[in-house]
Amino acid sequence: MDWEFLNLCYQDEHREFQYLVGDYLQTMKAFLKYEDIAYIQKYVQTKQWWDSVDFLDRIIGDIGLHDQRVNELMLDWSKSNDIWMRRIAIDHQLCRKDKTNIQLLEKILVNNLGSDEFFINKAIGWALRDYSKINPQWVQSFIERHQDQMSSLSIKEGSKYI
Repeated sequence: MDWEFLNLCYQDEHREFQYLVGDYLQTMKAFLKYEDIAYIQKYVQTKQWWDSVDFLDRIIGDIGLHDQRVNELMLDWSKSNDIWMRRIAIDHQLCRKDKTNIQLLEKILVNNLGSDEFFINKAIGWALRDYSKINPQWVQSFIERHQDQMSSLSIKEGSKYI
């Protein structure tokens, strides 16, 4: 991985260079390892725009499919003071379908309930909506159990396909 090149790109003032980093990482995802998350975390914590952070969630999620240490890291990130790290923790399992770690998903979501942050509540809703495509009963049950702590946005997004 050419982290020097990627760091130069990410530091550039033009957002297209952050997109280039995302495309590069996506192309090279088969070669990424747990240790590479430290580099990716720096991107999460700089130039924090939703569109330049959101592409990193599935890259980290792909690493997590092959290295269980990502689960504990995402659980830690789900309690971070940095909303973008929390957002990645919430959404890192998107599109996993039957490979979703339901227990981890629930812990991460519960850690973020009661937030008044739009990007957190939207992410909770997306995570639930995505998982509802294969397990709508679990999502419905989760919403029923936690609706008093959930924002209307999270409930609306999470219930979309139920």
